[in-house]
Amino acid sequence: MSSIRCIPAPSLRVGMYLHKIGGSWLQHPFLRNSFLLTDPEDVRRILESGIDSVWIDESKGDALQDVEAVGESLYPSPSGADVALPDTPQQALPAASRPQRPDASTATPLDLEIERARRICLAGKAQVQAMFSDLRLGKTVDQASVMPLVEEIADSVWRNPAAMISVARLKTHDDYSYLHSVAVSALMLALARQLKLEDRLVRVAGIGGLMHDLGKAFMPLEVLNKPGRLTDEEFAVMKTHPAAGADALREGGCMPEVIDVALHHHERMDGRGYPYGLREDEISLLARMGAVCDVYDAVTSIRPYKRPWDPAMAMREMARWDGHFDTRVFNAFVKSVGIYPLGALVRLASDRLAVVVEPGTDSLLKPKVRAFYSTRSREKILPQVIDLAAPGCRDSIVSPESPEQWGLSNLEALWL
Repeated sequence: MSSIRCIPAPSLRVGMYLHKIGGSWLQHPFLRNSFLLTDPEDVRRILESGIDSVWIDESKGDALQDVEAVGESLYPSPSGADVALPDTPQQALPAASRPQRPDASTATPLDLEIERARRICLAGKAQVQAMFSDLRLGKTVDQASVMPLVEEIADSVWRNPAAMISVARLKTHDDYSYLHSVAVSALMLALARQLKLEDRLVRVAGIGGLMHDLGKAFMPLEVLNKPGRLTDEEFAVMKTHPAAGADALREGGCMPEVIDVALHHHERMDGRGYPYGLREDEISLLARMGAVCDVYDAVTSIRPYKRPWDPAMAMREMARWDGHFDTRVFNAFVKSVGIYPLGALVRLASDRLAVVVEPGTDSLLKPKVRAFYSTRSREKILPQVIDLAAPGCRDSIVSPESPEQWGLSNLEALWL
């Protein structure tokens, strides 16, 4: 007998493992379909969403007692035999009232989450690449098909946001078009939670981030992959990609908010963006968020015509771009990623250079760093991990630094 049972939604109880929610994905208030019910509020939200029936997994949670199931296993294979279901535990996304990032006692250790983030990025690259190929062949893209990937990205961000955001930043020029979409999705999800948006908008932000650049599939490859700066004429061609992407998403039946992110993520608050030169309130909140996330990942990634900016340097420079970003959104973005993000190069008061290996939990100014270089002798030293927030620590960050100015490279080895 299968452990998967379909029951009336009013029979749900805390302690049951929700395997699948009946009805449309847009009908219920959760990003995941599968998780252990531990909060009575989640049960109430399912009932208020008008869901008639749900599937529970009695091997992972409490069994149904004294209630007649309205169905048994609903996942037969074409031959009629039951399909083996994965045993991997799945987590619920936090509700809007819960903390936007785990505290030190609940967050997954960074080294463990980095390995998960690597696998998600590889899967994400393949899926985005497939969407690009489909669009070039004249096919449409299905918004529902990206939901499992968005769910995986979201789960990683909730477990430890620094891992996914930082791993997705590490991409080669050849990977850029595909992994950029994964990175922007992760950044959008983290930012949406920092802004305390409702659950529906959080997941829409993640989808919008993943699909925001699909219009580049319609750009000439010689322009898209040019190993150098674009001419004015080539840039004029590239500026058509938001409208091309919006048209493709509209044809595929995507949500209006997702289309909006694709169409307007290059607009600026001062009206100097494209394609329409919108200003301030003419730009939606999700598009303003997309503008910040898109630029941050772009400037911190390897491009054919420039070296990537150090994450902390990127934060400082973007803060100086008057009129480009919504100030409130940008400030929330800094809080979600950190003033000194994972992998940032910083100079310490002790005349040492260090790489941020873990964002601060209580203070954005006091992350955990690995000192490895003496600015006095201009030589590498034995690496030392320093928790700048630890009681009694007398060291502190003086400024962000540029790796190029010190002739340093491959700093990822110090934090990966």
